[in-house]
Amino acid sequence: MRKVEFSYGIGLQREREARIRNPLIDLLHAVRSHGSISSAARELGLSYRHVWGELKRWEQTIEQALIVWERGQAAQLTPFAEKLLLAERMAQARLAPQIETLRAELERALSLAFDPSAHVLSLYASHDEALPLLQDHAASHAGLHLDLRFCGSVEALQALNEGRSVVAGFHARHRPDSGSLSAQAYRPLLQPGQHKLIGFAQRTQGLMVPRGNPLRLDSLARVVRWRARFVNRPHGTGTRLLLGDLLAEQGLCMTDLNGHDHCEPSHTAVSQAIASGEADVGLGTQAAAQAAGLDFVPLTIEHYYLACLKSAVEQPAMQALRQVLASDRWRLRLGSLAGYTPDQSGEVLSLRQALPWWHYRRSRSGRGGESSDQNASFSASR
Repeated sequence: MRKVEFSYGIGLQREREARIRNPLIDLLHAVRSHGSISSAARELGLSYRHVWGELKRWEQTIEQALIVWERGQAAQLTPFAEKLLLAERMAQARLAPQIETLRAELERALSLAFDPSAHVLSLYASHDEALPLLQDHAASHAGLHLDLRFCGSVEALQALNEGRSVVAGFHARHRPDSGSLSAQAYRPLLQPGQHKLIGFAQRTQGLMVPRGNPLRLDSLARVVRWRARFVNRPHGTGTRLLLGDLLAEQGLCMTDLNGHDHCEPSHTAVSQAIASGEADVGLGTQAAAQAAGLDFVPLTIEHYYLACLKSAVEQPAMQALRQVLASDRWRLRLGSLAGYTPDQSGEVLSLRQALPWWHYRRSRSGRGGESSDQNASFSASR
């Protein structure tokens, strides 16, 4: 079985008929139509040496004879080459509608690069049901195309700091304690004066359980006590950090959970594991539970933030994003999602007020006992 690869070209004009072109097929058609290598070369605008060499190379590549090479005779295709042309022509005829659709989709996608009014913004983010809605809404109403890639909250912030994305999505509870797991994970990745937060949403996280909540699970303590089968999220995700904080507040630890090492990559995957009977309970969003037909036991409300570098806040793409987030149309759409409410959407927030893990340490100026703002520095609360 020989393998097939696709490629496409870009130009100011296109052929009327949508076809996937292959240089070998073009060579064989030209040889059969004109009966000689030299005539085929002239038809294709190529040299005789090039066409002859390409035909020999293709014969070695596919390990089949293509041309009956007889001196003094018109060039003829071998029976294999004739079958190849027939098979290709039949395939093109069958696939013509799909090829035309694919060409149209590519043209629509690539038109973005040629549209001076369109913006593209790379966004690495913790999994969230509202972000695909935002992606669709921004593209439809603002010409803003979000290159959205889901990953853990920690990885999203790392991608921001390494220049792999312009925006990072992560989540945390309101003013989390400086000693929390969330603070320990996020604090080294966010620095006042360097990063800015953009308000996005509040969302509810809690226990996702089967319809009717047959085990009557209403807290993590009961999940642990009754040895309910738990489905977790991977290390580095914001939900796993949140879970660790919630457990610690009840004097529990991660290994107390029956199934703490059973991990799924998203809220949706966790909900499906519960819906399919693979697990009894998991921590996730109300929207994910509702979409999978599960019951939901709310445990906490958290903020979902969009972080960027301070230098990016006034860039055109970021301004377009903030305008979308602040629009009434988007707020209405976000509010229709179960467990979500707009949260200072589009506003630039103070990092120190939202995540109070830093305090000022001022050195004395030595003059009149006043402290100098120029000598002030940030120190992380430990």
